[in-house]
Amino acid sequence: MKDTESIYEKDAERHVSTSSGGHEDDKDAEFGGPEARKKLERKFLLKLDLRMSILVVIYILNYIDRNNAGAARLRGFEEGLNLKGQEFATLLSILYVGYIIMQIPSNMFLNWTGKPSLYLPACTLIWGMISCLTGVTNNFVGALLTRFFLGFVEAAFFPGALFLISKWYKRNELGLRTAILYCGSIISNAFGSLLASGILSGMDGVLGHAAWRWLFFVEGALTMAIAVISIFVLPDFPTTTRWLSPEERALALKRMEEDAGVGDENETEHGHGAGLWMALTDWKVWWMAVALTSQVIALSFNAYFPTLTGTLGYSPTVTLLLCAPPFLFSVIICFVVSRLSDKQNSRFYYIVGSYGFGILGFVIATGTMNTAARYVSLFLMAQSYAGFIVFYAWISNSFPRPPSKRAVALALINAFSQLGNVSGSYVWPRDWEPTYRNSYGICIATSGLSILMCWIYWMYLGSQNRKLDREEEEAGVTKKGLRYIL
Repeated sequence: MKDTESIYEKDAERHVSTSSGGHEDDKDAEFGGPEARKKLERKFLLKLDLRMSILVVIYILNYIDRNNAGAARLRGFEEGLNLKGQEFATLLSILYVGYIIMQIPSNMFLNWTGKPSLYLPACTLIWGMISCLTGVTNNFVGALLTRFFLGFVEAAFFPGALFLISKWYKRNELGLRTAILYCGSIISNAFGSLLASGILSGMDGVLGHAAWRWLFFVEGALTMAIAVISIFVLPDFPTTTRWLSPEERALALKRMEEDAGVGDENETEHGHGAGLWMALTDWKVWWMAVALTSQVIALSFNAYFPTLTGTLGYSPTVTLLLCAPPFLFSVIICFVVSRLSDKQNSRFYYIVGSYGFGILGFVIATGTMNTAARYVSLFLMAQSYAGFIVFYAWISNSFPRPPSKRAVALALINAFSQLGNVSGSYVWPRDWEPTYRNSYGICIATSGLSILMCWIYWMYLGSQNRKLDREEEEAGVTKKGLRYIL
């Protein structure tokens, strides 16, 4: 793999040396000047965005395969498997055990291979097969095994996708791209509910199978089909992507070097294991992991959204249809908030504002059983994903270099945060329905804790930026170096 990377790097270097002419002092001379570079960069980003867009489709299917048990619950899933007590909650939580175990080694392996176009689709294909197998299980143990291995394989995708986009996009581009990616999970709640509504209402008894089994068969097969297509669409890293021209490869490497002050190449003098140690010993990684985990518990309503919507009193089919609008609204808010966050180079205020409206939604749901008010509260809860997405962009901004540390940091924080999903699976027991006041109270507390931790982190980063300002002023430096995004 190292030989392949060196070939592509030398290819880019040859392009730089042959096209720079007599303009060595002009950083854009190698691309034909500033205007030519802007034109090339627009074309390059469009080409890259189009290919990266398949990540959104995969992430939609990722969440559909993960959360379809919630929809199947409305059509006999628990009865078909003879589930008792907390066994359904255990099926939801066991997925995250495998999810947690695999994320860090998966991202380290991805950074080492440099071939996400093969690795991520292969994992997608396997979890699609496992999802299909859930539809043939007949008891709790069989479903438990398929859910565990589903999480084990799904673990590769989200941290791997975050790492992949961080290898191509600059810091002021990451917020929007992270939002576009994560909106896949939000859209899945809307699209998944609509798809589930059609399957569950129209396929019961087809070929002798219950409708909830067809839900797993159809959605798993769809995932496998998209996995095969993505092999031919996804890019690798800038130094290992074959479809880049020498000029585009040079631009990709130049963009990342300008953004961070250093190149984004692999740090061969230290080895990839150094990134693991650097991430494990950085307190900021653990701080952000706890803050994210706290908010994940607050977002645990996601897995039970059909159940919560069912408290409005409508039929199962109408309930699933009513699940879609809050998340479609959330997608719009996510795009707007992420775009503003990128343009203003600000993260904290957008995170806290979104979380605050989410808390308002929890408060409304706690205080009333009025149908209209509770449905409005679901919209407010769903939009809190906007702050959650901006938080992921803040993570990438906080650990820009070296890439091996960033790969581990993204995986470690995301893996640790899944403890929130494990515990969150038990926050919504049927004993607390239909008001779920205790559940909403837990969400208010955990979201509040996340806001407090974000504020402390924001204060710390601000003090670090001011410290750098003083040091550069004392040293007589006129050009400011890299700063933390607040």
